[in-house]
Amino acid sequence: MDLKLVKKYFPNIYFDENEPFYPRRIGCTVFTRPGPSPSFRREIMFNTDEIKYVIEYAMYWDFDIQHLYELEHVWVYVAHNGQVADCEASFHGRYLKGLLKDRSNIEDETHVKLYSQPGKHAFSPIAQVFELLPDFETATFENAGNNGLLITSALEGRYSTNDEINGIVSRYLKKFRFRPSMKYERYEFGDDVFTDWETLYEEIPKFIQLKLDEIRNG
Repeated sequence: MDLKLVKKYFPNIYFDENEPFYPRRIGCTVFTRPGPSPSFRREIMFNTDEIKYVIEYAMYWDFDIQHLYELEHVWVYVAHNGQVADCEASFHGRYLKGLLKDRSNIEDETHVKLYSQPGKHAFSPIAQVFELLPDFETATFENAGNNGLLITSALEGRYSTNDEINGIVSRYLKKFRFRPSMKYERYEFGDDVFTDWETLYEEIPKFIQLKLDEIRNG
């Protein structure tokens, strides 16, 4: 993995001031030609005459406010002249455009500015989008912990859950419930958080087990 490259184009992410959870690891994949994402159900399609590469950032959190295990994504399209040509970001199983048409959310020339939904971590270039979601506030408070240990297609078969696990996760997450402040601040990521997707793929089940052991042991 080219750390200098992935950091150069990594988005500036702004979190709610009351956010309790931040990414633990970021698995990076650089596409020099179109192909399937290794961690999200989609094809990465682009014109190689216009785009030099697409960088996929698969961001792993130990927790979403409603469950253990969280994986969100950002895709940055880099033109041959080194400029950011486009950006896409995950949003509750789908993805949105991350770059505004007027390019006004590019900071420091190569960093797209994105907001993370409080507690839930979907991404948007416009923070007010989150407030349109019917469960924007209840997800982080009344419904905190409702989903236990989440299992998604990206890691299906690598770990499992049951009623006991879901119960302890639910009780644990209720301790972190909060009301969004709707005030956002940029979070700084250290170099050690970045790795390649293959490494992160192997790490995630270990991270999950470590968190389960930590919760059980109080």
